[in-house]
Amino acid sequence: MAGVRASVVIPTFNRLRDLRTVIAAVVRQIAELPHRCQVVVVDDGSQDGTGPWLDVHGADLGLTVVHQSNRGPARARNRGVDAAHGEIVLFLGDDTEPQPGWLLEHLEAHRLHGTAGGIAVLGYTGFPADGVSPFLRWINEYGAQFGYSLIERPTDVPFNFFYTSNVSLPRPLFRQLGGFREDFPAAAWEDIEFAFRATRSGLTLRYLPRARCVHHHRIRVGSFCARQRTSGRSAAIFAGLHPELESFLGVPCVRAQTPIRRLIRAALRGWVRTAELIPGMAADRMYRRLIDEHYLLGLSEGLAGSNGPVFTRP
Repeated sequence: MAGVRASVVIPTFNRLRDLRTVIAAVVRQIAELPHRCQVVVVDDGSQDGTGPWLDVHGADLGLTVVHQSNRGPARARNRGVDAAHGEIVLFLGDDTEPQPGWLLEHLEAHRLHGTAGGIAVLGYTGFPADGVSPFLRWINEYGAQFGYSLIERPTDVPFNFFYTSNVSLPRPLFRQLGGFREDFPAAAWEDIEFAFRATRSGLTLRYLPRARCVHHHRIRVGSFCARQRTSGRSAAIFAGLHPELESFLGVPCVRAQTPIRRLIRAALRGWVRTAELIPGMAADRMYRRLIDEHYLLGLSEGLAGSNGPVFTRP
């Protein structure tokens, strides 16, 4: 596939309905461009019919399809890049639907701003406009899901904003840096760990909010708390790889896990669920404390080598 300008890599696990929407949006945008582009879909051991659907429809849609046993998103993305041929690789979530102009914005940013050290381009991923609760808005703009409103310099964004739901970078550079580490068992921190290594090697991350995607994931307070517990466990792996980041990852803040801490977490969850029903009742500090409590619980478990249950899909 010589002359391929970009490869869109989509890892997927048990989200066939959303995946079809995402693929359709990408294929439409490719058809509108003069560039030759590729779509790589990596089925990470799905059990909802995703694999057979891709086998039946992949060729007609022009997809490159890769199957693997359930090994997690880091392995799936690496396999996707192995099958990619584009100069630029764009990572996209299986539930993040690109909006019109998304692909063109990424490609133009690389054309205009590519440097010898390489750039990565971060797009904006937000929830559908209808039905966005205060909690969802907070985790997207200021919290632990994303943090777009915290970005101060769009032309030089810190490594911890490298979100693989909507980001692109030169494929040779990705391979040169070794890709994502596959010892992260869940979808947490493996992308940020890569970005930490990449920015130390000269990569610049630019934020381009016009490259928009809509996030169709259905998030609830309870499920997000479980995700944060898993995130904490993955953070323990990150801290082991890069001890210089222990303060950034919150290691000094790990608290003894006592019965009173369990009561505090339960009370916070109940308060936020109730507050979501009454506009203006929940303050940002309550969201922050709720998320921090569950993250620190997971971090303490990870540092202690706990083998408790892992919530592998946020």
